[in-house]
Amino acid sequence: MMQVLKPFAQWMASTDWFLKVGPRFVPQLDRALYRLTRGKVISSDRVVPSLVLTTTGAKTGQLRRSPLACRPEPDGGFLVVGSNFGRENHPAWTGNLMKQPEAAVTYKGRQIPVTARLLTGEEREAAWRGLVEQWPLYDRYVEKSGRELRVFRLTPR
Repeated sequence: MMQVLKPFAQWMASTDWFLKVGPRFVPQLDRALYRLTRGKVISSDRVVPSLVLTTTGAKTGQLRRSPLACRPEPDGGFLVVGSNFGRENHPAWTGNLMKQPEAAVTYKGRQIPVTARLLTGEEREAAWRGLVEQWPLYDRYVEKSGRELRVFRLTPR
């Protein structure tokens, strides 16, 4: 099933239509499933590994939950990309992490406290290659947004 679903999802997610409407319904669907299943299921996880990132709002100080695609790492950490569906602005969660790098993720129903670090230079480039291999649309998001997408490494505390 995944062999059929992933190419279809990648094609659909690359369309201009999806880049306009996807940001309006995909995160809400993922948040609803997250609540209903007590953190065990989000729809995006059927296509690409996904987690729910909980950050502290940079302006409000309130907890913010963001469903995100991720690349799990062998050490138990994760890579995440601030793609914002190819929009021109960085997503708010990236600013939250830059101000307060202590956060938490829910991955496959497990809560994991993490510390975030923005990747730069060669370290970012090495991570980027693996991320694009997993989800080739990141290159389309760069093209569409006209900005370098922020890449974070989330390390378990």
